[in-house]
Amino acid sequence: MTSAIQMVDITKTFPGVTANDNIDFSVDKAEIHGLLGENGAGKSVLMSILYGLYKPDSGDILVDGEKVDISGPSDAMRLGIGMVHQHFMLVPSLTVVENVILGREPTVNGVTLDMERMLRDVAESCKRYKLDVDIEAPVYQLPVGVQQRVEILKALYRGADVLILDEPTSVLTPGETEELFNAVRELKADGKTVIFISHKLREVLAICDRITVLKRGKVVGTVLAAETGEGQLAEMMVGRKIVYEFTKEAECGLEPVLRLEGLECLSDRGIPALRGLDLDLCGSEILGVAGVEGNGQTELVEAVMGLRELTGGSVKLDGQDITDTQPKTRIQMGVSHIPEDRHKRAIVPDFSVLENLVLGSQRDRFTRNGVSIDFAEAKRFSTDMINDYQIATPGPETLIRYLSGGNQQRVVVAREFSRDPPVVIAAQPTRGLDVGATEYVRRKLVEMRDHGAGVLLISADLDEIWALSDRVAVIYEGSIVAVKAVDETDVQEIGLLMAGGGNE
Repeated sequence: MTSAIQMVDITKTFPGVTANDNIDFSVDKAEIHGLLGENGAGKSVLMSILYGLYKPDSGDILVDGEKVDISGPSDAMRLGIGMVHQHFMLVPSLTVVENVILGREPTVNGVTLDMERMLRDVAESCKRYKLDVDIEAPVYQLPVGVQQRVEILKALYRGADVLILDEPTSVLTPGETEELFNAVRELKADGKTVIFISHKLREVLAICDRITVLKRGKVVGTVLAAETGEGQLAEMMVGRKIVYEFTKEAECGLEPVLRLEGLECLSDRGIPALRGLDLDLCGSEILGVAGVEGNGQTELVEAVMGLRELTGGSVKLDGQDITDTQPKTRIQMGVSHIPEDRHKRAIVPDFSVLENLVLGSQRDRFTRNGVSIDFAEAKRFSTDMINDYQIATPGPETLIRYLSGGNQQRVVVAREFSRDPPVVIAAQPTRGLDVGATEYVRRKLVEMRDHGAGVLLISADLDEIWALSDRVAVIYEGSIVAVKAVDETDVQEIGLLMAGGGNE
């Protein structure tokens, strides 16, 4: 095969860190090439060098066998290299076609915008690459999966022959992920080359031809996807075997630790989000809530935590009605919460690790005479948590913003589990985490269950639901449509129920 891209002896250092250490990386023409590695392994830095966002300290880049100098994204685009970032770079108020042509607007006589050509060119690109998009719709009205197609269209419109997709499925539903894969396969069939950066081993194996694994800035190896498996890839990434299966417990007993009856509430847009939702969670079980995102999962978590006003129904903890209590009271009564967005709801970036670890308990557990914070006790506690939960940080005084995503999540888990709660609400607890951090958080959830807690697990990752749950509840259009013991169902049935099919 002919190489589309060759990166030879690439080294890039930052103060105190060698992000890329003499990396050799090559991608063939019309290949889908996976790039794997834990957070901090050097994947994004390597691709940022290829796209011109960083300049390497040493090493060479060859495009179609010719040595090139890439000093910025404009050079990369001129050479046919495009990048779709994890966080989209679209103007929400503009239409799809306006976003696609932005900066390269076709004109008549160099003056007037050629609207007819603009619409025709973008429509032809949609048809050619089978990217189904309403090109005249404002971007803010589009689902996340469609917005991603717009980003791909932008890159293709600018002449990309090599497309870098950075964590492209991190915010997609299973259906949107499959649509993306179909689009990527069409790009390959059209002769395009795709570099696919991801943490999700099963997806990389499903879509890629070859896979390169990075660890601590070095290449561990490159393997054929058809000749490897999740276990081998995980071991290459982490350096040890990863646990994917956990023991299951008995079904729910007669007395639930958390009972939700007839929950009703409105979404932020003022339309019904929960529609008479009923659900029982028992102690010593993990109850997984499976569903396509947008079917009421966020509102369910907020209703349980007292963060969203109910228009009907009740929330009971150990038989006690807590429907009208404040979030602080629910936490004090033993409901811990791992939010789906740690940056918005779980951590304060400009607080230290210590401050984030005691957050929410500073008045109850770490005050002297109910007035001033006992910093000596808080430091002792935070040091213990750092050690117990293996949080990689220079010390408790380090600002949490400087920790990796996985270590930030360990701080959240440590804080919430240190309260020894009878109920844990875990919303997307491993989203955006690498293989090692994901395994760690999952182990801790299982430990909480084994210590008697009831764990309500809300996850868009059906594999995660299946790996951890003792029972699975399926949410659809704001209601629980089925609750199944894992030994009484399978992934196919759960997937059908998630789409609104089947019966309880």
